[in-house]
Amino acid sequence: MLYPLLCLIVLFLSIVLWIYHWENPRCNGKLPPGSMGLPVAGESFQLFTLQYLRCFTIHQKENQQYGSLFKTSLVGRQIVVSTDTDVNRVIFQQKGKLVQSWYMDSFDDIVGKENMIYDFTVRKLFGCNNEKLGGCYSAFLDGLISFPLNIPGTAYWKCLQGRNKAMRVIKIMLEERRGTLTKKQDKDFLDVALEEMNKAGTILSEQTALDLLFALPFAAFESASSAVVLALQYLQSNPLALAELTQEHETILRERETKDSGITWKEYKSMTFTHMVINETIRLGNIVPTIFRKVVKDIEIKGRFKSNKPNSSMFNKLISMKINKQGRELNAGSKFFMGFGSVVRLCAGAEFVKLQISIFLHHLVTNYR
Repeated sequence: MLYPLLCLIVLFLSIVLWIYHWENPRCNGKLPPGSMGLPVAGESFQLFTLQYLRCFTIHQKENQQYGSLFKTSLVGRQIVVSTDTDVNRVIFQQKGKLVQSWYMDSFDDIVGKENMIYDFTVRKLFGCNNEKLGGCYSAFLDGLISFPLNIPGTAYWKCLQGRNKAMRVIKIMLEERRGTLTKKQDKDFLDVALEEMNKAGTILSEQTALDLLFALPFAAFESASSAVVLALQYLQSNPLALAELTQEHETILRERETKDSGITWKEYKSMTFTHMVINETIRLGNIVPTIFRKVVKDIEIKGRFKSNKPNSSMFNKLISMKINKQGRELNAGSKFFMGFGSVVRLCAGAEFVKLQISIFLHHLVTNYR
């Protein structure tokens, strides 16, 4: 009777000690305040729930309680979260020096099975839209931001299976195109990749080309698709903004010399309010809610990681659509807004994405009510 009781006491003390070490991770310096959440899981469940609901105020409670710099845990990783604009700017500036890019085992975004932007992108890259490839990407996207458990049936396992199937489909398309490669004027990206692979002394191997061809559709359409959906949602809840957007595009149609012509570059550059709507959509929707960086060297921020005073004003600004009439170039990043990159690097596809969204909004407000 005494032996089982001792075992239970030892087990209980071990669990208590483990939880204590979980809540108070070892560190050479001084970590900011915060809560590590549940053991192992951390705050992952809150992240998944709010990500699914397209709500990005997961850290609002911690920000108000601990300040703009605090510790927590996501998907089994112990991390420090910064919502401080000055600190974030320093982190971006120190990329490759004190910090380096780091990605979770998976990412997540909401993309439907039938995706207009995906279809357009794949046709431009491969010259056709392969239905099998679309199914593979759907499986891949469904498993991004998930627990990295490579067990059959889990979202992470399905994500890896989707990627492997997509790679096989792309390889088959590459081999088929290689057998019929001819010099032609209308080339897609697959033709360009094959030509580069066939050059003497090329650094583009087949595996590198496959990785590139797999990554490009994902990078090109997932953020643009989400931005379009969010723009519709925000415009529906803001009739004044919708009315002004409609007026801007109807004015473009009235002043167009050839009524049946497409959108010209001059017309696109005149869509100032449209650019503001896109800007506000990116700010409000926060398409990429979190950017991860891995610390290479010990960093002392704000006095041994000492947090600022609680700041709730930034979250108040996130809950309503407010368009600044002054307007600015969409790719003009600042420490307060980095919708298309900032500091030392801007998004390479920023202009392409803005053009896609602008054309979509133009046809939407001029042809539908």
